[in-house]
Amino acid sequence: MQLVVGLGNPGKEYKYTRHNAGFMVVDALAKKLSARFKRKRNYFLATANIGGKAVIIAKPGTFVNLSGKAVKKIATDLGIKTDKILAIHDDADLSLGTLKIKKGGGHGGHNGVASIIDELNAKDFSRIRIGIGRDNKDLKDYVLSEFSASEKKVIGKTIDLSLDAISVVVKKGINEAMQIFNSTKEKDLTRK
Repeated sequence: MQLVVGLGNPGKEYKYTRHNAGFMVVDALAKKLSARFKRKRNYFLATANIGGKAVIIAKPGTFVNLSGKAVKKIATDLGIKTDKILAIHDDADLSLGTLKIKKGGGHGGHNGVASIIDELNAKDFSRIRIGIGRDNKDLKDYVLSEFSASEKKVIGKTIDLSLDAISVVVKKGINEAMQIFNSTKEKDLTRK
């Protein structure tokens, strides 16, 4: 069973902020698969099926920096091993529209990913990194700001591409997904 967990901050005021790119992806995935989120104690879960394989779609009920607490609870409650976790999160070190898939490794400065690593005491989970770019603002202010109208078009295409990537991860594995999607360039998204 694959756990697909999007990182973001709960609350309407954060819904369309850059830091909620992970939530945007799993919301779109749940909608595409006609799956409905149900609230649990400190997370939201939806169950679905991709290519005949069971998928759990999740959103932590915690703020991004405490994502690990919810991810650990989900993994423990459902008996999911860390190598079956796919975390989807924003990445300010990638330009807007870039999507990168990563298997294991460090947190790259993302506090939500660091929290997951700390709580699980493991790094072997996979990630889909959604490029949000950065500007001259303080990073904290930047990630909590909303996408502009033109940026929303690009991030919408990135979300669509993420759904395709998730499907490949579930059906064919993380290595196949990395081969296919890590070669997709930002300029390819702007032409679609």
